[in-house]
Amino acid sequence: MTNPNHHHLQVSKVPKKMRLDKFIASQLPEISRSMVKKLVDGGNVFKNDKVITDCSATVLEGDIFTVNIPAPTESQMLPSDIPLNIIYEDAEFLVINKPAGLTVHPGAGNHDDTMANALLAHCGESLSGIGGVMRPGIVHRLDKDTSGLIMAAKTDRAHHSLSNQIATRTLKRTYLAICWGVPIPMEGRVEASIGRSTKNRKKMAVVEHGGKTAATNYSVIKTLGGGIASLVECRLETGRTHQIRVHMTHIGHPLVGDQAYSGRRSGTIKNLPDDAKEFLAGFKRQALHSHKVTLQHPVTGEVMDFASQLPDDLERLLELL
Repeated sequence: MTNPNHHHLQVSKVPKKMRLDKFIASQLPEISRSMVKKLVDGGNVFKNDKVITDCSATVLEGDIFTVNIPAPTESQMLPSDIPLNIIYEDAEFLVINKPAGLTVHPGAGNHDDTMANALLAHCGESLSGIGGVMRPGIVHRLDKDTSGLIMAAKTDRAHHSLSNQIATRTLKRTYLAICWGVPIPMEGRVEASIGRSTKNRKKMAVVEHGGKTAATNYSVIKTLGGGIASLVECRLETGRTHQIRVHMTHIGHPLVGDQAYSGRRSGTIKNLPDDAKEFLAGFKRQALHSHKVTLQHPVTGEVMDFASQLPDDLERLLELL
């Protein structure tokens, strides 16, 4: 059963050679350009009652467009009753404090027990659909074993706004990491492209060709154990897969507990007290926490700050080191 929303748009003054998709997105800011393309491809955009199938068509003064937005379809994801630590929620989006060990999106081997499944159960009928599908829109990802703040949109306009804030770097994300050794200088910027490792396709790596530009700013907050390790604040300029983990490894200071990038640290660990050695033997996740997020509300524009303190396992790790 469908219940389309109809929008009638009349072109008044527009710049020369303005594209149809750009015009519609400017008139309906709650819809992303990618969603406009889906609407055009699906035969849901009309010019003077004739179907338009070309997103790049030029709009002219006096044109009248009708945009039909179909009702969201049911998600193929199944809701799961998994508890969530929600620190903020309104009609547009949520901010969740994710525990380490919770996968964000369904994937191979895990279709039901993810944060996305939990959000689907929590939001229920309050979802208006993301990209035409009744589901929460995860705005950015955290690795399964990274803890801390993550955002999810409940509406298309919130998803579009928050994603755009990330793309334009107006949304600020700060992480806390515990790494081996002490970076020198103690404050700096790592700019190095990231792509798939040629040695292991499951891992990312700094690459000279074919990767995506990535930049991480870091500053040492505290040195630990006489320089054995350090607590570091990392501020993202970009959001590439495993970015902090790869960049810190690249400068010679991988994250404590990182099973993919840290390698064996037996030479360092042997100098630690027995209780620290015992704890580290069972510490099997990267010491990385999404600590702070600053954003503009998708509708009101209000600047909002969110923070999440270190979870117990990272606090204990700091204490032992």
